Formats: sequence, structure tokens, C-alpha cells
Amino acid sequence: MTAQVFERVALIGLGLIGSSLSHAMRRAGLARSIVGHAQSEKTRDTALRLGLVTSVYASAAEAVEQADLVMLCTPIGAYAGIAKSIAPALKPDAIVTDVGSVKGSVVRDVGPSIPVGVHFIPGHPIAGTEHSGPHAGFAELFDGRWCILTPPNAADPDAVDRLKAFWVALGSHVEIMDADHHDRVLAITSHVPHLIAYNIVNTARHLERVTDSEVIKFSAGGFRDFTRIAASDPIMWRDVFLNNKEAVLEMLGRFTEDLTALQRAIRFGEGATLHQLFTEARATRRSIIEAGQDTAAPDFGRHTGGKPPGT
Repeated sequence: MTAQVFERVALIGLGLIGSSLSHAMRRAGLARSIVGHAQSEKTRDTALRLGLVTSVYASAAEAVEQADLVMLCTPIGAYAGIAKSIAPALKPDAIVTDVGSVKGSVVRDVGPSIPVGVHFIPGHPIAGTEHSGPHAGFAELFDGRWCILTPPNAADPDAVDRLKAFWVALGSHVEIMDADHHDRVLAITSHVPHLIAYNIVNTARHLERVTDSEVIKFSAGGFRDFTRIAASDPIMWRDVFLNNKEAVLEMLGRFTEDLTALQRAIRFGEGATLHQLFTEARATRRSIIEAGQDTAAPDFGRHTGGKPPGT
């Protein structure tokens, strides 16, 4: 399927994902014009200076005028207000999509505001780094990664196909999925790991007999990796947990049960149990590498720059 060129794409939000979309679209020649919206004047000025957009607006409604593809790239907590503000300005037959890590709340908050004749197709590129802002983006962010689309039952098949071809042209693999199922899958693969990272970093900081300087000075690889994840945008992740609470709490309950089993095995010296659990986990890591979703090359926490290792 060949991707069609969009005449005008509006990026509502110009952080890591929005700026990476601009780079990737320009690399693939997928848009004749890219415009943007950001609340911060500093972000708007930076986006223009970096050439991410040809025009940038303080108003989201102005940005979407005459756009045939609108991409919501802000924290999901802002979606409802944005959807209401842009609704009157949306062009008939335009596609409205997003990049949020939760999909059920997007259907709930955005769907009711989309006018008849405009195509609403939520999406989620499973790609990112701990960095944020318009400087953080790069064209290769989506290469070889998965993008999940969760079109409503009434979505126009041609519009879905066009958006799918768009993401493929950006370098992604595309999966079509029900919104609720997406949220359960991402709760365990993304949301709970981030919650654990935030928690373990704060636990280390608050240990009475371990100072902050010791935590920093003697960080082993495992803890260092947790701190990288915990460096992610706190506003974005606050909104994720508030909007996917049911699935996160379900998976957190499962995790707690498994953690209790580990605790019991350590307490009672059940070495065979520990070995089996660690072996199974190691096999999962190997499967991720074999699927091309990470590289086995070590970087020992020394990788620099916005791109993930192996890109």
C-alpha cells in the first residue's frame, strides 16, 4: 500500500513525538505543509527555528484549519479541551488521530467532539525516549517500532488504510486493535514498568541509612536503567495513570502476587524456583531482541543523545 501525501498536517503539540513526526514526515515526503500548535511561545519559536513547521499557532483551532491530517501530540489530559476547541475548525473528510499511550480515554474524551464527516482514528506509536521538547525529536524514532491503531467500529475503512499506510511510510509496523485491549496490553508492557521505576527511584532516595550521594555514586546498571525510565515527562505519565487506572491496577495486582511469590522463594531458600523464574524472564528478553524491538549491544548506561541504542 502506497502512502498518500497529505496537503496539510497539523501537529497539536511539538514535544518529542510531535517533533519526531515532523522529521519523519519530511524524510518520507508525506506532507506538503506541516503546521503546529504549542502553548509555550518559547516552544513555538524553537519549532520555527528548527524548521519543524512552516507556521505555528498559539491557538489549536487556527492550526487545524484546512488540515487534512490532525495529530494530537500533547499529554492526554489536555485532549478533551483541545477536541472541543478544534471541532468547529475541522475540515470535512479530515483525519483526526493521536499518539497517546491510553486509548479508552481518548475515545471517551475526543470522540464526542468530532463532527460528522471527519474521521476519528486513535493511534499509539510505541516509541519514545526519556527526553522531551522540540529539540528531542529525530526521524528514526519510529523505525522498526509498532504503531497501534484503534479505530471505532464505524470508522471509514479507506481512512484507516490511509493512516496505516502513513505510519508504515514513517518506518513503523502497524497493528489494528480494540481500544480496551490496547489499554490492558500497554498497562503491563509500559505503564506498570514506569510506575515501578518511579517508585524504586524514590524508595532509594528516601532510605534513612543511604544518602542521595551514595545512591548516585554507586548506581549499578539495574538502578541506573530505572532512573532513565523515571526521567520521563511527569505530566504525561500522570495523565497516563489517571486515564488507565483500571487496567494499571489490575496488572499491578498481578505483579504484586508474583512479587510475593519471589519474596517467599527468597525467604525459604527455594533456589530452583528462583532459577526457573529468572530463566523464563531471560528468554523473554531474548525474544524482544529477536523481534527487533531492542539491540543486544551493551552500552552500560553510557549512551548519549536522543536516539536509543542501535538506531
